[in-house]
Amino acid sequence: MGFNFKTILNVLGILLLFNGGFMFFCLPFAFYFHEEWLYIVASGLLTCFTGFILLQLFKKSNNKELKAKDGYLIVTLGWLIMAFSGTLPYILSAGIPNFTDAFFETISGYTTTGASILNDIEALPKALLFWRSLTQWIGGMGIIVLAVAILPLLGIGGMQLFIAESPGIRPDKMKPRIKDTAKRLWLIYLILTMIECVLLVFGGMSFFDAINHSLTTMATGGFSTKQASVAYWDSPYIHYVITVFMFLAGTNFTITYFGIKGKFDKVRENEEFRNYALLVLIATVFVAFFIFIESLYGVEGSFRYAIFQVVSIITTTGYATADYTIWTPGLTILFFLLMFIGGSAGSTAGGIKIIRHTMLLKNSLLELKRQLHPAAVLPVRVNHKAVSPDITYNVLAFIMIYITIFCLGVIVFSMTGEDFDTSVGAVATSLGNIGPGLGTVGPAGTFAHIHPFGKWWLGMIMLMGRLELFTVLMLLSPSFWKRY
Repeated sequence: MGFNFKTILNVLGILLLFNGGFMFFCLPFAFYFHEEWLYIVASGLLTCFTGFILLQLFKKSNNKELKAKDGYLIVTLGWLIMAFSGTLPYILSAGIPNFTDAFFETISGYTTTGASILNDIEALPKALLFWRSLTQWIGGMGIIVLAVAILPLLGIGGMQLFIAESPGIRPDKMKPRIKDTAKRLWLIYLILTMIECVLLVFGGMSFFDAINHSLTTMATGGFSTKQASVAYWDSPYIHYVITVFMFLAGTNFTITYFGIKGKFDKVRENEEFRNYALLVLIATVFVAFFIFIESLYGVEGSFRYAIFQVVSIITTTGYATADYTIWTPGLTILFFLLMFIGGSAGSTAGGIKIIRHTMLLKNSLLELKRQLHPAAVLPVRVNHKAVSPDITYNVLAFIMIYITIFCLGVIVFSMTGEDFDTSVGAVATSLGNIGPGLGTVGPAGTFAHIHPFGKWWLGMIMLMGRLELFTVLMLLSPSFWKRY
């Protein structure tokens, strides 16, 4: 069976309309701060016009049923077309006139990576900074998930899109209809963003800084309005508020939904959430202990800086209140390892995800028992339920491919002339959608000096990491394009 290209182009047109519409949200900030605003209007109109043309040309498709192959193609092409159109405000405003740099900053935004080429963030217009944060908020839950709430109204099924784009293995559906699920995901996402904004304003942040950091916190993106990131604010209150919301953003949104509904037994019984919280606690205590004995901070400061950076890296947010690469070599290695953990499935976090590590560990331990008892049937169980062998194999394959891509990515990236620390840090942080890495791209550095080829290479790795590897890799397989 071939592709339904008319419907695919129709959906891409809808995504462009969404993207162009979001650009106009930057206008109030341009007016308030007395900045140039024509580039916003031009970017929005151009993007919307392109989307409108695609929508009109292909709106009369006879077959509107999306197949799985169509879904995977739409997700990858959708993310790329969002990224390319998202460069327009940067280029037309001359904030980032170089197209390679503009694309890197944009793909870093939509994939919620947070890696930046900017050496003077505060010099950019406020409206452009808001667009930069908004790209992460859009990409956080996924423009596709937003779209599936609308597509059924157009007669286009959205299940394949949700499966292909959703972070994690396959989130539990909170409602039978995928449209209702998408709406509830976005409602939770929006409410938490607004609550964090109010709390940050209450703590002394300006409304502009608060709304930007709320957008990028809930997206686990990490773009900040300050070059020093969250370290700009020497406020325990602000640090703790952002830490709490980073943790919530890295939690399965289904679990958050159950918590809001008062179903705390479902929260307590969720194995992934327990492991997620336990890992954060253990890593925080470990890091706090060592930076305290190094006399870097007092007791409260050691705990605060430790939990902030641990949560920031595990949830792949990438904010910084300190440069963890100068603490101790051992802690640098620890933070590098945390880059391969990731948050919960069904959250906005990137990385491998806690649930996959849980299943890998359980399967490894069970394999020892299988060797001793060959005839025994010992399935992997998660939340007291047996997991099918297909899902277990998928997890093992994912982790193996993840490590393989990381190794190949480092080899290719190192050919640009970067040192070993920078190469492994840049690839690890791009694949995990984290932001800061090691070496010259650590918390105190930027990606501005990276060779243009290296930026495009990292951009592709960011996309693969955001779309959970298989979605992009399928398109590189010859069998994907065969008609059957």
